[in-house]
Amino acid sequence: MTAATQFTGDTKYILDEELAKIVNISIALEMPLLLKGEPGTGKTMLAHAIANSLNMPLLVLNVKSSMKLVECLYQYDTLTRLNDSRFGDSTRNVSDIGEYIRMGKIGQAFTADHRTILLIDEIDKADTDFQDDMLDVLDQMEFDIIEVDKTIRAENRPIMIITSNAKKDLSDPFLGRCNFHHIAFPDPKMMRNIIRVHFPQLSDNLMEMAVETFYRLRELDGIEKKPATRELINWVRALQADPDFKPQKGASEVPYLGVLFKKSGDYERASNSSSRRRMY
Repeated sequence: MTAATQFTGDTKYILDEELAKIVNISIALEMPLLLKGEPGTGKTMLAHAIANSLNMPLLVLNVKSSMKLVECLYQYDTLTRLNDSRFGDSTRNVSDIGEYIRMGKIGQAFTADHRTILLIDEIDKADTDFQDDMLDVLDQMEFDIIEVDKTIRAENRPIMIITSNAKKDLSDPFLGRCNFHHIAFPDPKMMRNIIRVHFPQLSDNLMEMAVETFYRLRELDGIEKKPATRELINWVRALQADPDFKPQKGASEVPYLGVLFKKSGDYERASNSSSRRRMY
């Protein structure tokens, strides 16, 4: 592996040694890296960090449950071609179907002039056939555009990061073609490092108050959607933006719970909990 493709981290992403190793071995072996972990553990942000560190373009494919594989490869814009043929005011040659072929995210990665990072986000939303067919395309690094009888082959093999929130099991053939890493939710020590990266001037007092309160609220019984790292960062921003807020031991309540909890039931539980009566 050349130094140019060695990922060593990014200024805004805290990277542990094990994750760095699996990223770099996946790049070296040209295999997709499948990341699992609860929301807020940094799966998606890792792809952004790799792109920034290696100075490569990032293409993001946000998977939806109704998505068809061909949409990720290319789209044939029949409607625009029909309009152009009816009104005759286009500079395109309507007899040339190729003029109306647009590349999807995978197609863009294959036809890019330079190597790209391809993030396939939340693959577990797709059905098993979509997953396996997509991996076939990524294995072969080619696909056919049937409308023009043309094969698109990758100019440069993309670095592939695939994320899953584990809402649906992935097929064995899919898992067999990927390297795998589970990103655990940060412990308090790691979380302090993450917060320090985003808020280098944050006072130690506010840091301790925010982190300790955050983890206590995450452990409340009956919480459906626990606040994640993103919510903690936004919560610290909210606390800093309030000129009247002062971090004090024994404070009577936790302000801005709506930044941490996004579901009504969770918000009510946090509001009514004894943990809310003190912050620190």
